[in-house]
Amino acid sequence: MANYYTDNPNLKFHLNHPLLKEIIRLRENDFAEKDEYDYACRNYEDAIDTYDSILGIVGEICSETIEPNAKSVDEDGPEVTENHVHYARGTKENLEALVNAGLMGMSLPRKFGGLNFPLTPYVISNEMVSRADAGFANIWGLQDCAETLREYASEDIIDEYLPMFQQGATGAMALTEPDAGSDLQAVQLKATYNENEDQWYLNGVKRFITNGDADISLVLARSEEGTSDARGLSLFVYDRKSNAVKVRRIEHKLGIIGSPTCELVYKDAPAKLVGSRRMGLIKYVMSLMNAARLGIGAQSVGISEAAYREALKYAHERAQFGKPVMQFPAVYEMLTDMKAKIDAQRSLLYETTRFIDMYKAYAYIQKSRKLEPEERKKMKYYMRLGDVYTPMLKLVSSEYCNKIAYDSIQVHGGTGYMQDFPVERLYRDARITSIYEGTSQLQVVAAIRGVTTEIFLNRIREYENMDFDESLAAQKNILVKMTNQYVDAVQKVIDLKHDEYLDFHARRLVEMAANIIMGYLLLLDASRDSMYKKTAELFVIKALAENNGKSNYISIFKPEELDLYRIVS
Repeated sequence: MANYYTDNPNLKFHLNHPLLKEIIRLRENDFAEKDEYDYACRNYEDAIDTYDSILGIVGEICSETIEPNAKSVDEDGPEVTENHVHYARGTKENLEALVNAGLMGMSLPRKFGGLNFPLTPYVISNEMVSRADAGFANIWGLQDCAETLREYASEDIIDEYLPMFQQGATGAMALTEPDAGSDLQAVQLKATYNENEDQWYLNGVKRFITNGDADISLVLARSEEGTSDARGLSLFVYDRKSNAVKVRRIEHKLGIIGSPTCELVYKDAPAKLVGSRRMGLIKYVMSLMNAARLGIGAQSVGISEAAYREALKYAHERAQFGKPVMQFPAVYEMLTDMKAKIDAQRSLLYETTRFIDMYKAYAYIQKSRKLEPEERKKMKYYMRLGDVYTPMLKLVSSEYCNKIAYDSIQVHGGTGYMQDFPVERLYRDARITSIYEGTSQLQVVAAIRGVTTEIFLNRIREYENMDFDESLAAQKNILVKMTNQYVDAVQKVIDLKHDEYLDFHARRLVEMAANIIMGYLLLLDASRDSMYKKTAELFVIKALAENNGKSNYISIFKPEELDLYRIVS
């Protein structure tokens, strides 16, 4: 089976984006560790070669181990024995292969045994793992918990826990509860401090926890008595070795079956405070969830890629009425739309990742020295972009993923509905992407700030002034017109000063901005490599039609007509 890295030229293309040179320089602190570690990068070219080599290993494990195990893992699933989770055989083999290859903790500093990768190559690995098995991608991707500890925990906690991730420890985010799903302010799991022991203890129940019985869990708990809002919540780290948390059950799910979703009971579970009290939800969990949403962006692209490849292969092989179904316009239109959507969401994924890479690089530098004014300005600039691009990415990529998986089954016809074909599993796995870590509707609530503060518009204007290949002038002119249309739509909604009306149209406005942004990203990609030219042209045409519809609806829909949507009470 083909290597998942070398068989997809899109991955190496995004690995070689011009901004990566600056990201790597910052991440490597001007390659200060080249004499301290024999595997440290010596310069930019050496770094890219290293990433290229490691990603090739990930791609090989994905194709030779993770994907072949996906079907049996989906059939067997994990189980609970003596109050703990036991992974399916294939899941254990996947983890063993990655640990033996030294690929856990890829983004951790070298002093903790990591490879000091920026987010971009790490997210590329997430995309490949997701293409191989989206359920396993959750277990792999939750090593992100280490980054939250690195950013906010005390030195003692960092020194204790970060090396464990590199050695193969799994992670979990224990946030939601039976009565606190999307509304995390309602979390009631109690954290009590014992002064005599200088020890925190956790008591209560968590529900819908992905990989809930992990080796290391970050737990959101109420540390301040008498509180009922976010200001009473703190973040804690719990070590499974304490054996004070019982897995009550593993949920029976539609998809991502290999990823155990657990209900957990904490009974005097010892834990350590991460950072400061009261900042658990306000600061730390928001950062943690942003990282998780980036991971779901990669997961969505990976599932999309797998579903598209299955559909393309089947369309070439399946003959009807004397010719392959690929030759029918109804089919090749679907496949071409799938390809354009994948190129667009992938470009948005790695653009968002680069913004966060830049912001994080400056944030870590800031721990060792004071930033120069220009550096601080850059850090704030990329942080603002990352904060609004992340929910937009999660919204767009997960919705695209669901549509692409749906269309892949449609290309297969009845056979795609059977468990004999991988698309049946991919379709089930895709469905969760627009639900967990915040539904699509909640991503709109987070992303609309990019509309109202003009962060999206300002960035669109920056794209507009970038250099494009002359052959793409017509597409650029369309995007300029779409931007003017977007500005008019935003102005119409905001000028009314009607909060419910803004909320009602928020998704339309965010998606209009996303279509323009992805259009520009594809034109930039096509200017660097002609392989994107056709999908860029197609995407811009389709985006124009879609934005026309949204703009027209906004222009004719009056606030008083909101009552039309209240027929169900």
